[in-house]
Amino acid sequence: MASRPGIDLAALRARHPQQFAGFGRDRQKAIAFAAAAFLLLVAGMAQLGFFSGKLITGLAKLGDVALLMLPPDPGSWEHAGLYASSLIETVAIALLGTLSAAVLALPLGLLAAKNVTAARVVNFLTRRSLDTIRSVDILVWALIWINVVGLGPFAGVLAIMTSDIGSFGKLFSEAIEAADRRPVEGIVASGGGRLLAVRFGILPEVFPVLASQVLYFFESNTRSATIIGIVGAGGIGLHLSEAIRTLELQQVSFIILMILVTVAAIDLVSNQLRFALIGRRGRTA
Repeated sequence: MASRPGIDLAALRARHPQQFAGFGRDRQKAIAFAAAAFLLLVAGMAQLGFFSGKLITGLAKLGDVALLMLPPDPGSWEHAGLYASSLIETVAIALLGTLSAAVLALPLGLLAAKNVTAARVVNFLTRRSLDTIRSVDILVWALIWINVVGLGPFAGVLAIMTSDIGSFGKLFSEAIEAADRRPVEGIVASGGGRLLAVRFGILPEVFPVLASQVLYFFESNTRSATIIGIVGAGGIGLHLSEAIRTLELQQVSFIILMILVTVAAIDLVSNQLRFALIGRRGRTA
């Protein structure tokens, strides 16, 4: 193969021999693994009916349903007020559940962090407990708490709080373990104890990361609070489920539009708060 003018192919081969080498054993294994994974994906899709024509038929029906959902209409001003009140309740459920989980997960994250907790037994038990909590879906927690405290938003708050404790504990511990050790070593060397080292050496550094994670989960939990409301844990989910069941599709689209606008507003406010925290940290550094 002729090389292009100005390119010394022999020099390139000498400088980068691995790039011009043939398919080695490792590369052949990688290609074989990728091909096997692709075939497994195709077989799974075929087993689940992706190639039976149902998807194309379903997309046509989806278009018909979308047309029936237009224009979004609450039905009456009374319904609009009821939906707005329920949406505020949904946001409150998400906010209280997220903040409660963050407060309870912080000490658990410290216990799970290897650079804070030296006792391996405590570290191991804390991590496994967080894994156990995190393995149960939020909808299952909602059903459990509904049976414990009854229907209503309190069960929704407890469901979000319990589900997020496991996730926050893991994320917090990883952020704490990734913190720079030099401030901690400086505090300890100057006579400070372990608590002071954690308070003034680790937490100020990881706080923007933790706050960013809490803000993201608040946005995500607003959507989750809608889902758990369907099973009776308060919020607008019950109205959404009822509108779908009775085929009031214009009301369904109105509720979905309200949820989308609310989530977008929360995302905008969260970004502003996140940038404010990062900027404040940069000015005080």
